[in-house]
Amino acid sequence: MTVTSLHDPSHREALWELEDAFGRGDLITVFGRCTVTYEGRAASDLGAGDRLLVLKPDGTALVHTDEGRKPVNWQPPGSEHRAAVRDGRLRVRSTRTTPDETLTVRFEEVHQLSAMAVTGGRDLTLHGSEEDLRTRILERPELIEPGFEPRETERASSAGPMDIFGVDGDGNPVVVELKRRRVGPDAVGQLARYVRALREELGADGVGAGDTGKAAESDPIVRGVLVSPSVTDRAAERLADHGFGHVALKPTAEE
Repeated sequence: MTVTSLHDPSHREALWELEDAFGRGDLITVFGRCTVTYEGRAASDLGAGDRLLVLKPDGTALVHTDEGRKPVNWQPPGSEHRAAVRDGRLRVRSTRTTPDETLTVRFEEVHQLSAMAVTGGRDLTLHGSEEDLRTRILERPELIEPGFEPRETERASSAGPMDIFGVDGDGNPVVVELKRRRVGPDAVGQLARYVRALREELGADGVGAGDTGKAAESDPIVRGVLVSPSVTDRAAERLADHGFGHVALKPTAEE
């Protein structure tokens, strides 16, 4: 199991680790002095106190005190976690839209933050790297889909370098984002930024939009494919919303 632990981090250090952990799909715990606000079907506020916040990659959020087995506040699976530094405090927000509910935890002080790569009942030891994953795909492009042809790796874009850029069997541009472990919705957001940047570069929704800014019916459409061993339910929903594909693939082939 891969575990990252920070003791008494600054708010910025905690924010950076949270953003990385969201992208990896880690299980996260944050302990510190905080206030808690809930807005949704009702409204509630908890004043400043030392509490433990648990964030799960399926969208669950739990706020625990030093008493009892039940959380004092929580959000169910399917929520989306975000973090920011605002007004000198670390703000962690868990939101869902059906129904519209938001749980906001504002940390005055963070005493401990841990992020763990947990994959349920599956093997927790992950072998290989994203480079190994890239090599597998370059050697066997059909792992993405029949007819896929890689053209570039680390292709530059306004959103950053794309892991793999290629074309499908119909000649449509394809952006492939690689992750070596189970991921959450942040990975889908990263892929969406690359696809959007490529669409803007190529014009409208695909290649050949010309000066009109509108793609003809025959123009290729920029596609996005996320490659990872697995995704959370929320990430799967985001992939479907964007019309992106997912290929379940580990960095190294099974023996």
